[in-house]
Amino acid sequence: MHKARKRFGQNFLHDNNVIDKIVRCIHPKEDEHVIEIGPGQGALTQGLLDGAKKLDVIELDRDLIPILRTKFFNYDQFNIHEADALKFDFLSLNKTPMRIAGNLPYNISSPLIFHLLDFADDIKDMHFMLQKEMVERLCAVPSTKDYGRITVMVQYHCETEFLFIVGPESFDPAPKVDSAIVRLTPKKVKRLADDEKVFADIVRTSFAQRRKTLRNNLKKIITAEQLIEIGIDPTMRPETITLDQYIDISNLYAAILKNQGEDDHANQ
Repeated sequence: MHKARKRFGQNFLHDNNVIDKIVRCIHPKEDEHVIEIGPGQGALTQGLLDGAKKLDVIELDRDLIPILRTKFFNYDQFNIHEADALKFDFLSLNKTPMRIAGNLPYNISSPLIFHLLDFADDIKDMHFMLQKEMVERLCAVPSTKDYGRITVMVQYHCETEFLFIVGPESFDPAPKVDSAIVRLTPKKVKRLADDEKVFADIVRTSFAQRRKTLRNNLKKIITAEQLIEIGIDPTMRPETITLDQYIDISNLYAAILKNQGEDDHANQ
């Protein structure tokens, strides 16, 4: 019997009603390519395979690999990748569009979601079990306490849906917090920032000190007068700024950087 390991953040789902509900939300089909991150002992894996018939799983704990191989040996299109999902190149699977699912360890959920956003153009959707507070942050709206950097970055790329709550009793060992299921659907049509790296930097800098105003957080790179020129009040706090406004600010800064570069080139 495999014992859950704290260093991997393992809490194994065992509630069949919850498992069935998750599978119904995902609704995997035979012609689709599904990837499961952190299958654990295969609780969700079985339901995904019954629908999709082909599944790639990414598991870091090497002791779980033989358990999974034994449990699903009769599925020809079941592939195990012993790897760290944080470093995994999902395009190496050469199968798109990807549908991704998983019960993500709480301690890596933020960096893993940021990693997956790099592949957003090749992903159809993602269904994750996360700490409830994290799902609330992903689905938050401006001017709420849950609205933050990860909200803006994820909603730039994806539509977010809070599906349902899962209580601690559905896991072994039981976590100390509620979990929830979220659906992230990469946008087919979205407003693009002129420079996405600049956009990410602006969002990061704006939320570096969320109690301070934009004027204070961005004062080293953008003046209050420049913010006013694009219709943004510099006294606003970062959690009150909409996604479109963050794109406006990043486009302003991208233009400033471009002009500085042209001036530097002219002066050489």
